Order: sequence, then structure tokens, then C-alpha cells
Amino acid sequence: MDSAAKDEMQPTLSPGSSCPGPEWPEQERAERLARGAALKWASGIFYQPEQLARLGQYRSREVQRTCSLEARLKSVMQSYLEGVQTGVWQLARALESVQETREALSQACGLLQGVSQASQPLQPLREQVAQHKQLQALSQLLPRLRAVPAAVAHTEILIDAQQFLEAYVSLRELEQLREDTWALLGVLELPVFQGLDLLAEALGQAVEAAAGTAGKLAREDPALLVAAVRVAEVETGRKPPLGQAPRDWRQRCLRALQEGLERAHFGSPVLPAPGALAEWLEALRVALPVELATAEALVAPCCPPHYNVVQLWAYTLHSGLHRSLQHLLTGPELGAADAFTLLHWALHVYLGQEMMGSLELGPEADVSQLEPLLTVENIEQLEATFVANVQANVAQWLQNALDEEVAEWGWKQEPNTDSSGSYYSPLPAIVMQILEENIRVASPVSESLQRRVQGMALSELGVFLRSFSDALIRFSRDHLRGEAVAPHYVPYLLATLNHQSALSSSVSVLQLDGAASGALAPVEAALDDLQRRICRLVLEALLAELQPLFATLPSRRWLSSPELLESVCKRTERFCRDFWRVRNPTVQVLLAEAERAVVLQYLSALMQGRLVCRGADERTQAAERLEHDAAQLQQLFLGLGLEESAHCAPVLLALRKLLNLHDPALLGLEVACLRQQFPDVSEDHVSALLDLRGGLSQEQRLAALSFLKAGPPPSPCADRRALFSLVPAPAPESASCLRSGFCA
Repeated sequence: MDSAAKDEMQPTLSPGSSCPGPEWPEQERAERLARGAALKWASGIFYQPEQLARLGQYRSREVQRTCSLEARLKSVMQSYLEGVQTGVWQLARALESVQETREALSQACGLLQGVSQASQPLQPLREQVAQHKQLQALSQLLPRLRAVPAAVAHTEILIDAQQFLEAYVSLRELEQLREDTWALLGVLELPVFQGLDLLAEALGQAVEAAAGTAGKLAREDPALLVAAVRVAEVETGRKPPLGQAPRDWRQRCLRALQEGLERAHFGSPVLPAPGALAEWLEALRVALPVELATAEALVAPCCPPHYNVVQLWAYTLHSGLHRSLQHLLTGPELGAADAFTLLHWALHVYLGQEMMGSLELGPEADVSQLEPLLTVENIEQLEATFVANVQANVAQWLQNALDEEVAEWGWKQEPNTDSSGSYYSPLPAIVMQILEENIRVASPVSESLQRRVQGMALSELGVFLRSFSDALIRFSRDHLRGEAVAPHYVPYLLATLNHQSALSSSVSVLQLDGAASGALAPVEAALDDLQRRICRLVLEALLAELQPLFATLPSRRWLSSPELLESVCKRTERFCRDFWRVRNPTVQVLLAEAERAVVLQYLSALMQGRLVCRGADERTQAAERLEHDAAQLQQLFLGLGLEESAHCAPVLLALRKLLNLHDPALLGLEVACLRQQFPDVSEDHVSALLDLRGGLSQEQRLAALSFLKAGPPPSPCADRRALFSLVPAPAPESASCLRSGFCA
């Protein structure tokens, strides 16, 4: 474009105009602000009169400044307008270029359409050229294609002969030929290659089968195992052609290794028969370490390091064993022997130095970090099974021992004795041996099993003691009724006291270290109850012999002669002659109870009202008789071996004071003293004693009885036992309505 045309397109400004176009609102506001500022400045400058002389100078200077500003504004606006003019000219030129390009593209599109229509008749020729190229390539591959069936057959022979490397090389040559034909023919599959996938699968199965017998091959033919692993590794590392799935023979080999190992040791679906579990576990104890040693020494060198053969072997054997044990536990319930064997084997033998913890195995064979063979639920199930079976056996054994012991009670010969002369029976030793042996057997397995067995043992001991007590009651009842009279009834009762004493002294062996101190409390309470029951049966037999003698006491004959009590002492001594065969301290308990029973029978006879003293002389005789009887009874039981008499003298001497008191006015004090010594004495007892004393008016009797109620309360005593409360006293006959009934 020439300069003349350019000048024609550029806009021109009229001379003298300060800005193009209409005025801007901002310009007006700026002018107002400027005027205001100027006025403010002028008012400040010319406020003083002396400044007015310089007004002309200020005016000329402001005119010059204004002209300079207008010139600068005109220059800026002129530059801006020139830039706008240049931009408008360039846009017009670009529009013309776009229109020209559009016309050229339209012409090219028309030419291309003409060429496409012209090339359509050449399409058959193009197809013929492509077919000619394929035929030419096939003609070159034809000799190789004709040899494919023979190569396939040869590869099959190699696979059957387990020549895996040669077979794989042949297979890869065939597959490469097929890939070359695919490159020429596209996706077209020639019939000659249709069996190639089956051939590859056959080789993969052969490699997998060889890996499944890795342990055997490592010992007999390690080269074959190495060849199988190498084929699997090469095939896994090969990149498959486009559109074909990869053949991951490495994973197939690893899976075959695991399956073959599990099949060799845990492949049988038949569970061990009852009682055969120990033999099966023993076979595993021997076989598994050998298998791991074989893997470490023979199989691992035949495989790449990343196979981690020893770790894989250990994991596979552990997992297979875990599944087998879970399958075993879901089957029929195990017996006590099998449950115990499995618990001990899984918790101690398996991880011990005999098996997986052997020092000959490397760290790769460590299975301690894997899931345990038996879960917590499995262990609880086995412990419960073992304890339930053992409990049933223990109950049967204890019952059989008790039956044998009970059968001996009816023998015509006395119980057996030991070297010290005490009655002896092996029953306590048998019972404690049964219980202690079961606790001892369970201790090596686990602390929880030991606690369970201890709880079972204590429970069964409690059941045994109750059965023993029931058997004693039946034995005593049958003897007393005459249904099965025992020739040696009392000696066998005394022998059972020794049984109880032996059990009490040895029950502490059932206490586990660290167990709660109160675990034996129920058994100890049951033993104490058994001792009291046996003592009661013995004393009942004693009282049955003494009852006829005490029926005539007290009497006039009793006042004048000691024959009645001597008969009591002789019969008591004869009855208690075998008490020495009871071991200490039980014999002391028995003698003390016998003394107490005789004293109670003596007091009961006094309370029956058979005798009333008719004067001071008879009261003196009765008091002397009580003193003499107390000394005689005390001497009797001390002679029988009682270490300390606690019942005879105090009570009889206290009654002696009551009878021997000459001043009836002091009877109240004696009654109060009697209550202090024996707090369980009642008004009926005191009334019966006052009747025996005789010689009292109704007022004196009431005054004495009033001291029983109004006296001070008895002092507490920890070892004081009931005495008068066990003595039946006849209720006094009512003399008037003031003594009983609603009139009182």
C-alpha cells in the first residue's frame, strides 16, 4: 500500500480542536476541581495587598503553563488517533486475506472430490495387489507351514518324554511362525495352527505336574525340576502378542508346589480313627522337619531365589495342617486322650525343637508369626472336651472306689490297721491319687487346662464327699433297722473318721500355686460336715447303749450308791475302747463330743423330774453325788485319752451348788451365777432343777426365777457352746391361771 492511500484512510483533525469528539463528563469534573484549586491558591496568594503588584507575572506564567499543557495533550491525542488508524487499516487487510483463503480452500475441496471419484475404479486393483503380496509371503512360508504337523507331533513326543526345554523351544518356534502368518494375514487363523494352544496347555500341565512333585524330583532328578522351573520363568517373562492373554506359568508352578506338598501330607480325606490321632501326629512330627530340610537342601537350589522355597514350604505345611486340624475338630467329638494329645502337640511339640523350632532349620522356616494351629475357641473346645471326659471317668473311678469301701463295711472282720494300730483303708489315698494325678497330667499342657482340671477335681471331691455321707446314712439306717446288721458297726464308723482325717490333711495338694486362697473352702466345709455326721452316728450308737441306764437316774438308789454311774462309765469305756484307733486330732474331737453327749444325757435325766429331795439330807446327798459323778466322768474320759475335760466338772459342780444351798433366799444369786456360766439355760431348766431340789414355797420359787430374768446379761465368750439348749426340759405343770394362759 502506497503512502497516498494510507494517508487517505487515516482520519484528520481540525486545527485548533483540543480533543476529538464530544466532551467527557470526567473532563468537566476535572475542570471544576482545577478551578476550585486555582481559586483557593489565588485567594491564598493575593490575600496580602503587597502581592497584587506581582499579578501580571503570575498571569503570564500561568498562560505559559496552560499553553504547554495543551500542547502536550494535543501530542498525546494525535499519537493515539494515529495508532487507531493503523489498526483499522490492518483489520481491513486481514479481512481481504481471509476471503481469498476461503476461496482457495473451496477450490481445493472440489479438486479432492474429483480425485476420490477418480480413484474408486482402482480399489479392485489395490485388493489384488494385497492378495498378491500375501500369496507371495505364503509361498515363501509354505515349506515351514508344511512342517508344522510334524513339529507339533515332535513337540508332543518331547513333552511326553519330559524334555521340557526342547519342547518349549519347539513350541516357541511354532508360535513364532503363527505370529508371522498373523502379521501377513491379519487375524486369519490357518487350520494348521488350530492345535497349537492345546499343545502349549499340555506343556504347561507337564511343567505344573513336575512342580507338584518337586520334593521327589529334587532327590531323584533335579535336572528335570530345574528345566520345568526355567520353562515357567521364561514363559512368564515373555511378552505375549497383542490380543493374546499372558500365560503365567510361574504362579501355576508355585500353586502346584503347594498343592503337591499338601496332597503328600494332608491329602487323605479320612480323619484319624479314635485313638489313632497320636500316631498320626507322631508321623507328622517326623515327616514335617524332614520335608523342610529337603526343601532347604535340595529344592531351594533348583529354584530362583524369589521363589522363597523354604518359606513357601513352611507356610504350605502350616496352612495344610491348620486346615486338617480344623476339619478334625468339626467332626465327631474327640476322646479325652485324643484331646489331650492334640493340645499338648499343638502347644508344645509343634513349635518346639523337635519340629518347627529345630535349630537345624533356617530362619525362613519360622512359623511362629503365622496364625496359630489352634484358635482360642479351638483350645477352649478341646479343654472342655478333655475335662468333661476326665470328669466322667473320675466320677466313675471314685464311685467304684466308694462301692468297694461300702462293701467292706458289712464284713465280719474288723477294719484293717496300719503300723500304728489306727484303722486304715486305701480309699483316701486312691481318691487323692486319682485327683492329683489328673491335675499333674494337665499341668504341662497349659495353665488354663490345669485350672479347669483342678476345678473339676474339687467339684468331684465335693460330690464324692456327699456320696460318702449318703452311704454312711444308709449304712447306719440299715444297721439300726436290722435290715443289714454290721458285725463291726462302730469300728467301721471310726475307720471312716480316719478317712476324713486323711482327706483333710491331703486336700491341700489340690491347691495350685497362685490360685485363690478360698478355692478349697467348699471342700473343707464338706469335710467338716462329714466329720460332724460321723461323730453324730458314733454318738447315737453310744447313747443307744446308755439310754436304758440313764432311764433310772436320778433315783433313791442313785443317791445312796454309785453303782448306776459306774455302770454308765463301764459301758462307755467298753464302747470307746477302740477310739484310740482314730488318729489325732480327730480322736480328741470324738472324745470331747462323747463326753459332751454323756453330760447332755446326764442333764436330760436330771430334768425329767423322777426325783424330788425330801429334805436337807437328801439335797446334801444329791450334791455329793453330783460332785462324785463329775469327778468320775472326768476321770473316765481322761483315762480314754481326752487331753482336757471341758464339760463334766463345770456344769455338774454348778448344779451341786444349787442343790447344796441351805439358805433359800440366796437361790436367786445361784441362779444368776448359773446363767452367767451357761447363757442358754432356760426358765424350764431352772424350774426342773428347783423341783429336784425340793423344799421351796411358791414365793421362793418365783423369787429365784425372777433373778433369771432380772440378772445382768451373761458375758460373751467366743468358745462357749450350747449345752442346756440341747437338753429337753418338761414344762412345769400350771398350778393356777396366773402361771399360763391368757390370765397371766
